[in-house]
This record gives sequence, C-alpha cells and structure tokens, in this order.
Amino acid sequence: MEKKLKELLEKYSHTSRDSLIPILQDVHDELGYLSEESLSAIGKHLNVPTSKIYGLATFYNQFRFQPKGKNHIRVCHGSSCHLMGTVTLLEVIEKILKIKPGQTSRDGKFSLEVVSCVGACAQSPVISINGKPYGKLTTERLEQIIEEQSSIEPA
Repeated sequence: MEKKLKELLEKYSHTSRDSLIPILQDVHDELGYLSEESLSAIGKHLNVPTSKIYGLATFYNQFRFQPKGKNHIRVCHGSSCHLMGTVTLLEVIEKILKIKPGQTSRDGKFSLEVVSCVGACAQSPVISINGKPYGKLTTERLEQIIEEQSSIEPA
C-alpha cells in the first residue's frame, strides 16, 4: 500500500492545497478507503495537518475510512424504500453485525453503507450485497440472507 500511495502522491509533486480533494479521491479510488497512514502521508506531502485533512474528508460522504468487508451491504434509503421499511432493516443489520454505516465488521466479513437510491423502487425495500440486489425484503428474509453470507467461506 505504501508504494501505491507514494506513486499517487508523486503525480501531485508540484501542487498546492487546492489539489486536496482530487488527491483524496485518487487515493480513495486506488486503495478503496482513506487510511490513517494515507491521510498522514497526504498531510506531509501538502504540509497540512492531518486533522485538517480528516476534517475535510469526513465532510464528504464519498469517502470511507475502513476497507470494505468481503460482503459489502448497501442499504437503499430512497423515498420508496424508506416508506417500505428500510429504517427497520438497517436497525436489524446493525444489531446482527454490530456495525454502523461506514464501518466494517471486526472479522472483515461485512461492511455497511447507506445509499440514496439503488433505482429499484418497485422492489422496495432493497439492499444489495456486493452489487447483487435483494428486494421486497422482510426482516426474516434479511436475517436469512445475512446468515447465508456469513457461512460462505472465502475461495
């Protein structure tokens, strides 16, 4: 990871603080998240305190601060899904996996994200796991899906 980060920062060797957002985006795209190490390296590169960089990055919901889990769950929070019970589904996921949106489970099996819309309103409420949609969910079906995903061993 350190080598990739160094290569990315070299692309911005003659830049100023004005390039902070593009740098954060590039690092996030390459690594999949912004680690403490990457924020610190960006701070040193731009001569900006890490706390300032973290403060700016947390303002934008496009950035993750932990790597995605093996099973990345996206919960739709669009109007239709909200009306059809997404809030309850999110609570069930948080309780079972003991994580909040933006977090990854300790074992690395699951990460959780709330998204504005997945474009499957007719299937409300909807979640996706690693891009595969699951619609018209009940809490019972959701619990079953999570159980199934928990028991799948890595290849």
